[in-house]
This record gives sequence, structure tokens and C-alpha cells, in this order.
Amino acid sequence: MGETALVQTMMRLDQEEVWLSEKMWSSLNDWLWDERFWLPPNISWAQLEDRDGLVFPHPQDTLMAVPLALALVVVRFTFERFVGLPLSRWLGVRNQIRRPAKPNATLEKHFLMKGRKPTEPQMNLLAMQCGLTLRQTQCWFRRRRNQDRPCLTKKFCEASWRFAFYLCSFISGTVVLYHPLKPGLYHWYLLELSFYISLLMTLPFDTKRKDFTEQVIHHFVTIILISFSYSLNLLRIGSLVLLLHDSSDYLLEASKLFNYTHWRRLCDTLFIIFSLVFFYTRLVLFPTRILYTTYFESTVNLGTFFGYYFLNTLLMILQLLHVFWSCLILRMIYSFIKKGQMEKDVRSDVEELDSSDGEAAEECPQMKNGAAQRPGAAPTDGPRSRAAGRMANGHTPAT
Repeated sequence: MGETALVQTMMRLDQEEVWLSEKMWSSLNDWLWDERFWLPPNISWAQLEDRDGLVFPHPQDTLMAVPLALALVVVRFTFERFVGLPLSRWLGVRNQIRRPAKPNATLEKHFLMKGRKPTEPQMNLLAMQCGLTLRQTQCWFRRRRNQDRPCLTKKFCEASWRFAFYLCSFISGTVVLYHPLKPGLYHWYLLELSFYISLLMTLPFDTKRKDFTEQVIHHFVTIILISFSYSLNLLRIGSLVLLLHDSSDYLLEASKLFNYTHWRRLCDTLFIIFSLVFFYTRLVLFPTRILYTTYFESTVNLGTFFGYYFLNTLLMILQLLHVFWSCLILRMIYSFIKKGQMEKDVRSDVEELDSSDGEAAEECPQMKNGAAQRPGAAPTDGPRSRAAGRMANGHTPAT
């Protein structure tokens, strides 16, 4: 009897624990989707339920975007492997030959843990620790940094995938917006959401640019905006925001493709067209049409509520990112006007030569002319090194 009572007590406690967990989850879910937060006054979630043949978007539909994003990742790598890579070879894209850095545990440890670009005192100390010349140590770090930079073929394949998706998305989005068949609009909207989720998934494998942080912020804000606007049936305004972005994005990717193939004139022409479209859509249309509507005109009929401030805060973050990227584009246009041709993408990392003066670095032995290097100082590599250059005229340094 005692064992039976103990088992019954334990089963009752387990049931109570499950009931308590369900109760807490239900309370959290009710609080999270409270109508007072997300919907205008006098509007409830019940009004957004399907009725009388009308079909509305449902928040749970956005969960479909996660497996669809995984599928897009597979499609992307398949596209890059079987379309982008052969296309790059056909168009003559060639990777620059890189000389790998020789294995060196001390330098590798500093590179991974303390920094990719040591200061001059650190460089001298590392040279002494490894028994290398200062020039050899500098060359090792240049080669090691180059090893981590993506090759031209990888950049071409990434740009080709984004170009294909942005172009198809822009065309299909325009069609569904002007011929609003609701199922098509819903599917296109969820596809856009899936694409931005897939961009976050593949960030660790993509080419790292100097605006990496801004790109991450942009992707997160876009995912939240798409999910929020879909759940609240704000598909028209959301579709306009997406189309404004897609209208210039495919032009940028096309310009990159021709830059990688060294078709300079076509690349420069496309970049100028992209810049004009970008400035007009994101610095003129976006604030005067989208932001004006969501900030001012929406309050006339709907008033203000938490969802109003939430939506407009995210849209304002997007606008600040537009201004940031516009400044980068203006820098490139200024360089174009000044030099007559488009310079590199200011967000990109530059391939470094093996030596700072453009010559191939010499592989010198640790002993020079049979004499041991002076203790306490990093060996140099002749008068071209920074330290020896100051002594080339025969003067001694001032003390």
C-alpha cells in the first residue's frame, strides 16, 4: 500500500507540474500577443481570422520560413557550385596566386589571439623570438592575412546568387503587387522572409566586409519587420518597402559581377545607375512615402499604440542604415569623378602584396654573411627595411 501511495503521489506531482508549465506558457503567450500591444484600439485578433471567404495571413505562417530558409541555403550552394562557378570560369575570372605563410607556431598564436596586424614594437619582438628578419615577419603576416581573404571566384559566386534572387524577387514582387492575388502575395512575402533568414544562416561562410555589423543589424531588423507586418496584415506597406530595396540591390550585384570579370566600363555604368536608383528609392521615396505614411497618415485613422512605435522605430533604423550606405557610395562616386574609373568597394578588404614596396619578399637565412645578428635587436633585411633605412646615410641615431 505504501509503495502504491508513493507512486500515485509522484504521478499527481508530475501532472501538477505539467499543468503549471502549460499555465505559465499560456499566460506568457497571452501577454506576448496582447491586443493592446500590437493592434490599434477597437481591433482584435478575431477580426483577422478567416471568414466569409476572406483569407488573412496568420502569425503561425511565419514558422514555415525556417525550413524554407534551410532549403534556400541548399539551393544557394547548389547554384554557386553548378551555375556560378562554371559561369565565372567562362567569363575568365581568375584567382590571384597566393604564396602561403610558412608554419610558425609563435606567429600563428599572435595572429589568432592578439591581432592580425601587430604594431611595429610587437613585430620587432616577434622577429627576435622567431629568429627572423623584420622583413620576413612582416611578409609572414601579410601572407597570413591573405590566406583568410576570399578568392575572386568565391566573391563572384556569392554575387551571382544574390543577383539571381534579387532580380527574380523584384520581378515577381512587382507582378503580385499590381495583380494582387492574395495567395501569391503571401507566398512571395514568406519567401522574402526566408531569404533574409538564410542570409543570417550563411553569414559565417560569406565574404566578410567592413560593414559586417551594419549588415547583421539590417538582416535582423528586416526579419522582424517582415514577420510583424505579415502578422498584422500590413502586406501592402511591407511589400512596398521590400520592392524599394530589391529595385537597387540587383543592380549592385550586377555591377560586382562585371567588376570581378574586369569589364570596367559596364561595371562603372551599372554602378552609376545603381547609385541613382539607391538615392532616389532610399533617400527620397522611403522617407517621403513610407515613413510619412507610417508616422503621420496612419495616426489619423488608427491612432497611436505600442505596435505603432515598434514599427516606426524599426523603419527609422533602416533609414539610418540607408544614410550610412549612401555615404559609402558617395565616397566611391567622388573617387570615380576624381580618377576617371570606379575604385574598389570601400567595404572590401584589399589583397596585400608580399612586400610593402611591391617586390617579392626575399627568403633570407637567419645568419647574414656568416655573421650572427646583434643580440637585442630584430635582424633586418638590408637598407630597404625601415630600421636600416634610417642608417643608410651612415649617420648614427641621436641618443
